[in-house]
Amino acid sequence: MKRFYLLGFIALMLFDTLAQVSFKYTAIHASPLTLDAAWLGRIFTHPWVYIAFAGYMGAFYTWMTLLRHAPVGPAFAASHLDVVSVTLVSIWLFNDELTLVKIIGGILILLGILCLAKDAGTHLSH
Repeated sequence: MKRFYLLGFIALMLFDTLAQVSFKYTAIHASPLTLDAAWLGRIFTHPWVYIAFAGYMGAFYTWMTLLRHAPVGPAFAASHLDVVSVTLVSIWLFNDELTLVKIIGGILILLGILCLAKDAGTHLSH
């Protein structure tokens, strides 16, 4: 069961990250933001928007599957791993800056997930 959770949360993180990066690419290619038919045309004729939708569908299916089996608290916390993965991928793909605040935030997210997972494991074993 632990392998199921591990693989499930990795899949969820990958799908969420794919969706966020794809929306970023869509936004870049749909510029400038004009809120008109031409802008919508630029969005919906670009393949990245469909990759983003596929990422969200994969994330939704993975999330629903995990929720059937995993405790809600740790599952909800682990679903936020994408904040860390999107930050790291954005540094690589979009030249975003890695700041001390981002590092501390990522560490706190990981520590929170570990604490909730440990607590859930303790309650499940009793």
